[in-house]
Amino acid sequence: MLHHRFSAAVLGLSFLLLLLLSTTVKGWRPWRKNATSMAAADLEFGSSKKYEGSSEFVKLKYHMGPVLTANITVHVIWYGTWHPAQKHVIREFINSISHDSSAAPSVAGWWKTVQLYTDQTGANISRTVRVGSEKNDRFYSHGKSLTRLSIQSVIRSAVTATTKPLPVSPKSGIYLLLTSPDVYVQDFCGQVCGFHYFTFPSIVGYTLPYAWVGNSQKYCPEVCAYPFAVPSYIPGLKAMKPPNGDVGVDGMISVIAHEMAELAANPLVNAWYAGGDPTAPVEIADLCEGIYGTGGGGSYTGQMLEAHDGATYNMNGIRRRYLVQWVWNHLLNYCTGPNALD
Repeated sequence: MLHHRFSAAVLGLSFLLLLLLSTTVKGWRPWRKNATSMAAADLEFGSSKKYEGSSEFVKLKYHMGPVLTANITVHVIWYGTWHPAQKHVIREFINSISHDSSAAPSVAGWWKTVQLYTDQTGANISRTVRVGSEKNDRFYSHGKSLTRLSIQSVIRSAVTATTKPLPVSPKSGIYLLLTSPDVYVQDFCGQVCGFHYFTFPSIVGYTLPYAWVGNSQKYCPEVCAYPFAVPSYIPGLKAMKPPNGDVGVDGMISVIAHEMAELAANPLVNAWYAGGDPTAPVEIADLCEGIYGTGGGGSYTGQMLEAHDGATYNMNGIRRRYLVQWVWNHLLNYCTGPNALD
């Protein structure tokens, strides 16, 4: 009986590991996997079908799962070493989502596309998004090299801490784990810049929607902070100036936006996505990878804006400018953003 129970436990754990490693929603990166073998012209004007106006290839469907209709609170875990100014840029971006008075084109205007998604009762995703509680993990409690499972362990530590634990809010909370530039996460750079999923009760104690996004400044800014850093294998391509003066953090902003939009529309991976395989869903931000303006598609970012200091951006926040990728509008059947020219 003891041996049987042990075998069952091992089998269950093996299944859990397989499930996590095969279904964690997604890797976001601007280049296709074989990008290094492509010609510069192909990268610039690639044959990707994820163009701003392409609708015939997309079969986005609602699979009856929940979306985040309650006011959304983003609980942030700062893992590693963070400068206060970096935290401020990210906090202001999140709080800008609900700040309607920002100058157009605005982050709040970008979120209006996300709000179009509804649950089975017809309720829309909430327009209210704010930063909630924060937890600092300055001493790298789980090391400087994290696996996908250990990311869930970091979240568990944050919600079960003896002092100032993060609140547990399964229906309205998003748990955002942000790792500093000296932290490497499984598949970082090679496959992912960020991903989202939900925590397992067997690990964390609760089912909580979460996302991880890494600061790529040290490991791969040309991959995860593009276009503020560019790959060396594309001759003549010039990096753009980041609007907040920090290549790593400005690059993170768009990935954070990407993951938050998809968490809102597909928190338990059973709501809005395209494709017949729920273990590999194509979600509302995946459909617009690398598109920041009108005409975007392939590896062309689209038409963006330039600040007086030469920085590139496409949206205004409360007091700052940001570069944020567009998301899929399922009513119009193409990618949209507040800086669209048509």
